[in-house]
Amino acid sequence: MIFPARAFSTAVATLLVVPITTVAAAPQAAADAGSATHAAASARRLLAHLKVARPLPLRGYSHRRFLPRWAHHKGTCDAREVVLARQGRGVRRDAHCRPVKGTWHSPYDGRVLRSVKQVDVDHLVPLAYAWRSGAAKWSQARRRAFANDLTRPELVVVSHKVNMAKGGRGPQSWRPPRRSHWCRYASAWIAVKHHHRLSVTRKERTALLNMLRTCRR
Repeated sequence: MIFPARAFSTAVATLLVVPITTVAAAPQAAADAGSATHAAASARRLLAHLKVARPLPLRGYSHRRFLPRWAHHKGTCDAREVVLARQGRGVRRDAHCRPVKGTWHSPYDGRVLRSVKQVDVDHLVPLAYAWRSGAAKWSQARRRAFANDLTRPELVVVSHKVNMAKGGRGPQSWRPPRRSHWCRYASAWIAVKHHHRLSVTRKERTALLNMLRTCRR
């Protein structure tokens, strides 16, 4: 899975620690372990700058207040279609830019998806969760930019099944079934919230710190 967050482009991309299987592999494994530790430290620093606050009421929230429709970015391609194309392999699109064939990897549960019908484009920080973290006070244009953000790791291709299980929950009540993805998930969550200046709750912050502890393992 490619996460294009600029602030984490180097650290997040090398979070998984490679097992030491031979003497020759030891230097690389040590470097990877160091990168994981550095990524966790970077995420913790950003997390320390996030405002800790009680969640805002959900009153007034509507999916359409973020996403009346996907924004177009490249000709006839909208943000969802761009994400499906760049996070998949062998993706074929029709004349309207809609993916009709390809293979995708769902990082939350590790599933390999070979049909467009099996995939969802997940908002890493759910729209309703963002609303309660401060987006309720944003303009409509700013909310729409958040929902179509192709620069931060906010849009992720995942299996429909795991996306339905996640719903609008945050790290304190839902985590990816794959424990090996917790480090990347927490780092990406923090990167998105930091860039968009969204707050965290105390329980959310604790959950993120616990997930970052897996970066060293």
